[in-house]
Amino acid sequence: MGEVALQYRILPEGLDVDLDAILDGIVKALPQFARMKASEKKAVAFGLQALHVLIVIEDREGGAEQIESTMGDVPGVQSVEIVEMGLL
Repeated sequence: MGEVALQYRILPEGLDVDLDAILDGIVKALPQFARMKASEKKAVAFGLQALHVLIVIEDREGGAEQIESTMGDVPGVQSVEIVEMGLL
């Protein structure tokens, strides 16, 4: 089975939300078949920052949706959207 690289953009609920706490929550919530490869904070607008994360998972049906749902359940996360997906 191959692997899939998924890049997500995660928006916090507000300006005062700690992105480092969100990142820690995501890492702890990831299922066994997924691993965090990289993360970066990027400015969005008016002081708001988004968290961009790169996650590698086993190529399996529904894996990307499961990761997206898991990250959306982390406290402080307003929205999660997939930016890019590709096979490794």
